Amino acid sequence: MNINELTVEELYSKIHSKEIKPSEVVGALFDRIEKYDGNIKSFITLTKEQALETAAELDRLQKEDKMDGELFGIPVGIKDNIVTKDILTTCASLMLHNFKPVYDATVMTKLKDQNSILMGKLNMDEFAMGSTSETSYFQTTKNPWNLECSPGGSSGGSAAAVAAGFVPYALGTDTGGSVRQPASFCGIVGMKPTYGRVSRFGLIAFASSLDQVGPMTRTVRDNAKVLELISGEDSSNDMTSARNQDTDFLSGIEKDIKGMKLALPKEFLGDDVDESVTEAVLKAKERFESLGAIVEEVEMPNLQYVVSSYYLIASSEASANLARFDGIRYGYRAENAKNLEELYKKSRGEGFGDEVKRRILLGTYVLSAGHYDDYYVKAQKLRRLVSDDVQRILTDYDLIIGPTTTTPAHKYDEVKIEGTKEYKNDILTIPANLVGVPSLSIPCGVTEDNRPIGMQLIGNHFEERKIYNAAYQFETVYNLHEELKNLTMGAE
Repeated sequence: MNINELTVEELYSKIHSKEIKPSEVVGALFDRIEKYDGNIKSFITLTKEQALETAAELDRLQKEDKMDGELFGIPVGIKDNIVTKDILTTCASLMLHNFKPVYDATVMTKLKDQNSILMGKLNMDEFAMGSTSETSYFQTTKNPWNLECSPGGSSGGSAAAVAAGFVPYALGTDTGGSVRQPASFCGIVGMKPTYGRVSRFGLIAFASSLDQVGPMTRTVRDNAKVLELISGEDSSNDMTSARNQDTDFLSGIEKDIKGMKLALPKEFLGDDVDESVTEAVLKAKERFESLGAIVEEVEMPNLQYVVSSYYLIASSEASANLARFDGIRYGYRAENAKNLEELYKKSRGEGFGDEVKRRILLGTYVLSAGHYDDYYVKAQKLRRLVSDDVQRILTDYDLIIGPTTTTPAHKYDEVKIEGTKEYKNDILTIPANLVGVPSLSIPCGVTEDNRPIGMQLIGNHFEERKIYNAAYQFETVYNLHEELKNLTMGAE
């Protein structure tokens, strides 16, 4: 039995049957991390001592048949922009290189309540700004299936850790595709929930109207279970968290999808989409049809505006959210500043990386008095047009399907694209963030050189259950890891 290959459900079953102890699970996974993560570099901070202490206590409770919690003894990795009490939370930035929060994020509290075990904090693009995990101050994460390829970003460390078998599940954050794109590149399942489904308290904000915490797993059922446990209203801490939520995502997940109507926007398979991705998605379409679903082509004419709208809005919100990092209260403080203004300038100039500074400058320009109406207001109007497109389609269809990304995982020398062309690679994931609807990425194919390809399923607000139902049924007829079963992971 290879513990690193077990799913959340399988671990839960074996721990509750006392076939394995929590300490055995944690020990085996740390052995794997220590053996392979030197190449992959998915973790910024390991919490081995605390994890082993927690596991030992859970061993005692297991022996006494006091196994409370639906994640009892199951390890997790957390993206490093989600605060963890007394554990470094850096956002992969020099600015927060020594920041130890005094409280836990709501999602972290929920996982602790379920007796999950934190293995460590995962690498990411700095302040979640990037799509390759290269903008991290500390290290560049590699794709476990091919060490020459990017795992995606900004939740690249989370995706890589799950794909490499370091943890059975992880939490990432998605502002414009930062859970789904790395999930696609690494061949795992990643969910961006409905805006407001999961509390953002304790998430260090990038763009507050777009950010959502989401689970990253190896199976659809695992993903649904984790989302159940981190969802819910948080009225005392996050006023944007939704009330009266139905958080049962597993009921009916196994029912057939005969008659379910799926929309495939023709713009999702445009000229910019790699031929291998188009081929995989069209095969996925046929698989859905074999399950009894009805798949029809539709139009999403305003897709062309999503990148422009997103980067203006996200950068504007980032410039406001990151203003708090000034070298005064916590985080990086520059030396030899002669006065307060110089301290601000030197601390922010040295503490932030190039991509973060680029977006702060763009956002500040967009929000300035002379440009607010010309850029920010127009971007919000474009956001409404995209929302109208999505809502129009979802009035007639159960879900929207299409590629998660325009290409499979890039090799690193292919990722370095001049100017803003790299930003256009997010065109397929951004709509769900602008509209606030849920979207799940699942594996749907693989290239000839063994790079996974992802497909996303987009539903209406708070219709995660419908997405999971369709995704689970698809998983019964397609399993990426069976296709890759003879492939040795790059880390090995």
